[in-house]
Amino acid sequence: MHERKIPLNLNCGLDLTGEVLYGKWKIRLLWFIHEGYRRPSELQRKIPNASRRVLTAQLGELRDHELVGRKVHPVVPPKTEYFLTDLGQSLIPVISALGQWGDEHEEKLRTAILKRQNTPKP
Repeated sequence: MHERKIPLNLNCGLDLTGEVLYGKWKIRLLWFIHEGYRRPSELQRKIPNASRRVLTAQLGELRDHELVGRKVHPVVPPKTEYFLTDLGQSLIPVISALGQWGDEHEEKLRTAILKRQNTPKP
């Protein structure tokens, strides 16, 4: 089990939100499930840069935080599908607003990100 180096800080809404959404692929997973991509293989195709292991771990964390549910159909081989819970569904307008903000500031953000990436570290 992973041992945290920094203790949990859950004193405000931003801390709580950060705790449940922290992870490189979680926001994308929530969005793609919302768009109808429910099977692990579909999600893997939508996020090809992520390993299957990492996606599975982050889906598990989203399940633990009750943002996503999982249904396993009793067929051979088993068919697994993910769905948004009501709590997860309530995040969709927030994720949509974040995406819109990124689109509106795309050029400035891209320039700043690339500048930082290309700046030598001291």
